[in-house]
Amino acid sequence: MSTTTPRRRLIAIAGLIAAVPLALTACTNSSDDGDDTSNASNTGSGDNAEAGDTVRIGFSAPAADHGWMGAITSAAVDQADAFEDVELINAEGTNDVNLQISQVETFINDEVDAIVLLPFDGAAMTDVATRAMEAGIPVINVDREFDSPFAARSTVLGDNYGMGVSAGRFICEQADGNTDAVVAEIAGIDSLPLTQDRSRGFSDALKDCGLKVSNRVAAEFTVESGERAAANLLQAAPKIDYLWNHDDDQGVGVMAAIENAGRDEFVMVGGAGSANVMRMIEADDTVLKATVIYPSTQGADGIKLARLIAQGKSMSDLAEVEVPRVIQLSAPIVTKENVDQYMDSAFES
Repeated sequence: MSTTTPRRRLIAIAGLIAAVPLALTACTNSSDDGDDTSNASNTGSGDNAEAGDTVRIGFSAPAADHGWMGAITSAAVDQADAFEDVELINAEGTNDVNLQISQVETFINDEVDAIVLLPFDGAAMTDVATRAMEAGIPVINVDREFDSPFAARSTVLGDNYGMGVSAGRFICEQADGNTDAVVAEIAGIDSLPLTQDRSRGFSDALKDCGLKVSNRVAAEFTVESGERAAANLLQAAPKIDYLWNHDDDQGVGVMAAIENAGRDEFVMVGGAGSANVMRMIEADDTVLKATVIYPSTQGADGIKLARLIAQGKSMSDLAEVEVPRVIQLSAPIVTKENVDQYMDSAFES
């Protein structure tokens, strides 16, 4: 474990950058870095909050080309900064699988104490993650799973199926027994398992109250694709009672299309939990009445788990003496009544 002074750390990291063509940013806790930690970041309480041996954690995630993805990295950095015993080596976000593999190989060569990895492609990153584990470096897999259980010490997941279930149950409650209600859905990228899981959960929940999806289109998690898909949907469906949009980032475009079409006869539910959507829910002056959380704090949770594992600690609220192998986060519904509870952990689309 590193016991180097901050200056020596900077020297070591500078050498690392010179040795490999990666853009790595080292972040160590220090109050002199400014007080910009998010409200979601905290050191917890009890024995686990007390500083222990310094741990060096390598972090790698895809490029921040989406509000949720950008929040993943910023929350992880903020969380590491909240601990005085964590030194974070933050690799530049990339959607290039080969570059991300090189980043992890650098972490292995540098003998970090743990790696937190949100892979651009879980299958493609499985081999290098397995090599890290075989080198004795615990890997915390975030959001997109590897192909092998041997590639990670612990995995932090959102609940895509649960998102669909939460959205469907909310609509069932709103419909209050009206089985003739027209339900529409704007999905994300249809080829992705996460989109398929969300749609499956939505369909299963609707079946419980006698509803089904009457009109469905797919976007691509971008503002532009959301506006395009929503415009097509609104043109094809002259009347809608309920609409679930899978993603709040593409929802910016969806809301633009709804405004352009002058439509306001339905109730809309969002997905992921962005701050701008929560503000609209709170204002209660649009069709958007709820959203479903897909936590952007998964990277921060990965940092916390990596610290505990590297220091040989467990989760203080569990009787188990080891950090669990898999942790799946919940997908609660956010409405005007409970939006204050989730606003601090929301991200900007």
